[in-house]
Amino acid sequence: MADGFGAITWWGFSPALDLQGRYQSLASKLKGLNISEPDASNKQGKCNILLIGAGDCRHILKTIVHSYRRVKRELCIFVVENNLELYARHLLLLSIALEPKKKLGLQEKTELFLELFGNSLVRPQASDYLQQKSSEFIKMVTDSDYLEAHLPVFNFSQLKFKERDQLESIFKFWRNSDPKIFDICRHWDERLRQYLAVRYDSRENIYDWDYSMKLSKKGVAFELRSDSTYEVTNRTLASGIIIKKDGERVARRGYWGDIINSPYLAFGTESEEESLFQTSNGQHVKTATNVSEYNITAFMHEILTGEKYIAPKIDDEKKGKKEMATLQEIQEEEVESDQVGSTKDEDTPQENVHPTQGYMRCPGTTVTFLPLNCVPDLSKKSKYNKLFDVIYFSNSMVHLLTPDVKEIFSDEAVIITETTKFMLDLKPEQMREYLKKITSMAESAGCKAAGHTDGEEDAHTFFTFQR
Repeated sequence: MADGFGAITWWGFSPALDLQGRYQSLASKLKGLNISEPDASNKQGKCNILLIGAGDCRHILKTIVHSYRRVKRELCIFVVENNLELYARHLLLLSIALEPKKKLGLQEKTELFLELFGNSLVRPQASDYLQQKSSEFIKMVTDSDYLEAHLPVFNFSQLKFKERDQLESIFKFWRNSDPKIFDICRHWDERLRQYLAVRYDSRENIYDWDYSMKLSKKGVAFELRSDSTYEVTNRTLASGIIIKKDGERVARRGYWGDIINSPYLAFGTESEEESLFQTSNGQHVKTATNVSEYNITAFMHEILTGEKYIAPKIDDEKKGKKEMATLQEIQEEEVESDQVGSTKDEDTPQENVHPTQGYMRCPGTTVTFLPLNCVPDLSKKSKYNKLFDVIYFSNSMVHLLTPDVKEIFSDEAVIITETTKFMLDLKPEQMREYLKKITSMAESAGCKAAGHTDGEEDAHTFFTFQR
């Protein structure tokens, strides 16, 4: 565990992508069509997406949210990871997004999501929410009828019985709020000692030149409420590995995730709101926290209403005091406008909820969890033959992009691979060499590069496949 990147990818090394949108755009170009056409792709009725090792749910969330912007198609997302804890976090974070407005307000959903997504320490309220939901998740993974009735967007049927039993154990661990069972601050410090070795006593100086390492001291990436304390361990960041001790293999729970790169990469580096990237005297006015908060608010709003989020402009009196409203001011204004008696949301997805449990439904969308590390086996099963229109490979699992895997590519598939742009420990020449390697692997699988990619500047590279 001397490797700072860790053994489990709690958050990916790239910004969130709208995978369906990318597919339609590249498929349109491939066929010489106008990319502005809403469904200019080879399949008008369904889009099958396979995510391999993405680590977090960023691509799933953005893809589902942006699907409201185009002609509705059936959206089938399949997920393969190497740790069941990642599936558990997918269920937790996406279920937060599907909470109706009557149960969680826009600001509260945003705060809960970001806290549980990227903070080592969370507010007591977030811990209580996790404890409450864990009991419900146990029912979902152990009773398929219960899952279908309450949160049918998820599908656990492809998992092995052993894996579902292990998921149940994970949720039981989350449900236990005893602080003694998992002290993330102690585990984080152990990881730092292993990673820094003789440099550990000089870690304060190291924090100065490596910004993301500051998180290891602070423990709180998204401090969204100044009037609250972040003091409870985020139990969703616990996982187990097998280590050798005295010649024997022993299972040990700890923090085995990334201690180098921050959780800001997923939602804090890109946005449709350009004002978030304004600079003054060469410095960005807004932080990655501001960008993440805006983006998640926008996602939560769009999945609630089916409409793109437009941040309200502040009035002239406020504008004289501030150049731009803070997100909290914007949300307060939205609450005020809701209280005036707006009926705009009467026919929006917000009302499309289960009558008893209250989760929003996503008609035509499914998220299916496949068995761990099953990619080599997919090409051997006829039901996956030529199935996937979009296949996403993280940089930690791109070694699975082999000539055999092309059997699961649809006749006109788009393959997306994550680069090493945001892997801070790598040198520029290593990034360029990595890009050459994955390009060669893709070409061996019958793929062609869709445009030029710079290994130091681009977070993803795109390939097209034609059978």
